[in-house]
Amino acid sequence: QVQLVESGGGLVHTGGTLRLSCAVSGRFGGLLGMGWYRQAPGKQRELVAFIRSGGTQLGDSAKGRVTITRDIAKNTVSLQMNSLKPEDTAVYYCSAEGAGVNYWGQGTQVTVSS
Repeated sequence: QVQLVESGGGLVHTGGTLRLSCAVSGRFGGLLGMGWYRQAPGKQRELVAFIRSGGTQLGDSAKGRVTITRDIAKNTVSLQMNSLKPEDTAVYYCSAEGAGVNYWGQGTQVTVSS
């Protein structure tokens, strides 16, 4: 069974910095990529940032504010988001992409106070 364990999140002030980490464990084949999505109340899940060997994909809300790093050997991915706004409040989900399969973490709540 594959597990994605997220850490970080919680309450952050407007203008502050968010740091999230995720580690994948269990039995799985090679991972093609790892990254983060988020879902705000009443909205669809959206891409924050995703990193693959071919490059990094950023969601519109993340451009210019996000750094994503991946440790392939350790199967971990980290996200740093700067200049947080109240609209960044959401549940942030770690995701890992295998061959024909996507794995998801439980999600971590991030609340940005105004």
